[in-house]
Amino acid sequence: MSVTPRQTGTVLDEIIAGVLTDLRGRQELVEEAGLREAAELIDPPLDPQRALRADGLSVIAEVKRASPSKGHLAEIRDPSVLAGNYQAGGATAISVLTEARRFNGSLADLDAVRAGVGIPVLRKDFIVTEYQVLEARAHGADLVLLIVAALDDAELETLYRLIRRLGMTALVEVHNAEEARRAAHLGASVIGVNARNLKTLDVDTGIFAELLPQLPEQTVKIAESGILTLDDALAAHRAGADAILVGEALVRSGDPAAFIASIREATSS
Repeated sequence: MSVTPRQTGTVLDEIIAGVLTDLRGRQELVEEAGLREAAELIDPPLDPQRALRADGLSVIAEVKRASPSKGHLAEIRDPSVLAGNYQAGGATAISVLTEARRFNGSLADLDAVRAGVGIPVLRKDFIVTEYQVLEARAHGADLVLLIVAALDDAELETLYRLIRRLGMTALVEVHNAEEARRAAHLGASVIGVNARNLKTLDVDTGIFAELLPQLPEQTVKIAESGILTLDDALAAHRAGADAILVGEALVRSGDPAAFIASIREATSS
């Protein structure tokens, strides 16, 4: 699959340009055929959907060192230890940022987390090529993030089908009504509504409730970004979220397991 040329201008454009530069370096070291072989040999992916649909508000807990909007967030010496704490608190899945330039992540973090927990793991990155999807599976990911704003319809369809073919789950992320329409047309079974506009980095915490009526009823609905407190989590739950994706609040928390447990307890009947 060829990658559509992108003009720089927005924050998202700039991030993707860096991602593609770093990707070329990895492609020189590991051929695609080698990734395909590794993806076939690794343990089958876990299906997160039943747990994400469970009673109460599920939590996808994120291993996140930095962000473009906040800069440095936390020193994470051992991602597997942090992920283990997340799992102990009741997290449904672990999100691992693997983008290096703005988030200080890596595939090594993904490897460490996969080896350290027994729950589904999401590769969270700016996925624009099939090679990156194969990387995700070869490194043990069960879910892969697809950002609708970063892809045209043909790219979105191709990457989504590859993720499904490899047995993984796509978390299809949207930011506005048009993107929600595209995700629904794709047939996405898991849709995340990101309150942060990746083109401007502005946050609109009301966007989940605004877009909810446009998401297919049967999809898993995830609220992303802007969830910093228990009250924020409860608001997302009341708005109709099946799950939340939380990073900053957890890595800055002195006891992330307790924070996750408080969310689960407050939203479970």
